[in-house]
Amino acid sequence: MNKIFSISFFVLIISIGIFQYSRNTDTNVNYERFNLVSPGVLRTPEERFINLKDYDFEPNYLEIDGLRIHYLDEGPKNGEIIYLLHGEPTWSYLFRKMIPTLTDAGYRVIAPDMVGFGKSDKYIDTDDYSHQMHIDTMSELIRKLDLKNMTAHVHDWGGLVGLRVIAEEPDRFSRVIASNTGLLATGRGLRNDIRGYISGPIFKLTIWLQGPATWEEFIGGNGFSNWIRYSRYADNIDVGGVMQILGSVSDEERLGYEAPYPSASYKAGAQIFPYLIPSELRKNEMAYREVLEKWNKPFLIANSDNDPVTGNNPRITEGLRRIPTAKEINIKGPGHFLQEEAGPEYAQLIIDFIKGEAKGFEVEAKVKDIKDIL
Repeated sequence: MNKIFSISFFVLIISIGIFQYSRNTDTNVNYERFNLVSPGVLRTPEERFINLKDYDFEPNYLEIDGLRIHYLDEGPKNGEIIYLLHGEPTWSYLFRKMIPTLTDAGYRVIAPDMVGFGKSDKYIDTDDYSHQMHIDTMSELIRKLDLKNMTAHVHDWGGLVGLRVIAEEPDRFSRVIASNTGLLATGRGLRNDIRGYISGPIFKLTIWLQGPATWEEFIGGNGFSNWIRYSRYADNIDVGGVMQILGSVSDEERLGYEAPYPSASYKAGAQIFPYLIPSELRKNEMAYREVLEKWNKPFLIANSDNDPVTGNNPRITEGLRRIPTAKEINIKGPGHFLQEEAGPEYAQLIIDFIKGEAKGFEVEAKVKDIKDIL
């Protein structure tokens, strides 16, 4: 009896070993079944992007650090380049109302999707995202495409990334227009240098102590803090809902913003992006000191008067005033996503800026008293 038990136990151990070995050495894992292109990396199925409203642009792709990065390349190839960089939680779909105006005027438009957004590949784990990763990826894209003499438009979180990209490759840009965005930094002086080291950890500790924010708290309270708490801890961030509140998009347009995300697994990039804001304060400060404070080319700050982000956080825009050539205009009517509420008008502003004729404009506000919403 003991002999039979011993043999059975031995056979069981051998079987388990063979099973584990075969499982770990299986090189024929069907990643496509789960839309995985490699371990920990998702790719949104192309059918999610069929028949999106006003978004019939040809996709273009580059591989950067093992990820497939999507970008739009519209207009004449020999045209002067306008570089459009989206923010949170948007993608190049944000610019669909602007691109026809720009290309009809003879400009070439480049609009990439950052990692985790749009048609670009997406990490599943929030720990794989960093502010520096976004900067490195977008910098490499313009180097691989060898883009030069660009007019950069940066917006929202696209400013926090894009202005650092400009500081990395300043000779490739001829002018910059920044709307409803900024580049957070501590400023000069020993005290501010110390703040650069401790502000990030203190900020993250504060968010941790406050804990999650509900959707109702996000739309009804301290928008900036609650937005970070909501996005950081939400199981499934409501991308479409955010765009309807801040961008006044229709139900049909909402589907365009939700298209990149078949499930919550695809949303790690959008979920963690706001939480990364303070992680690069020292590097942001060096970007000011080494490049932006020496900027001698046109720079335009174009904020909308109904934006709850820059309206409730004036320090965001104050930093941009460190740029010696910075000039400011006011756009009356639109909220945060003015590309949605005033796309053609804003595109014309960029054209006028290139010609040295930029001035503010006014459109009817689609959302009344938006500052009270957030």
